[in-house]
Amino acid sequence: MTKKGFDAEISLDNTPNFKEIADKPLEIEENQIKKVDINVLKARAQAIKDKENRKNISIFVFFLIVIGAAGIYLSI
Repeated sequence: MTKKGFDAEISLDNTPNFKEIADKPLEIEENQIKKVDINVLKARAQAIKDKENRKNISIFVFFLIVIGAAGIYLSI
């Protein structure tokens, strides 16, 4: 009776050869070098805030006009 799959010979006397892995150059990520200017971030945040404020003011004015028109219509 033969045992298939158990024919591998393992030798622990020799050191494994990892030369191929050691020869590969390390990859340097250039994304880590980028610096962020705080003024750019502040300007971007201020632009988003201004856009939201304009939207909120336009909605508020629209509702004031609708309430004023409804008040004028109901008072006649």
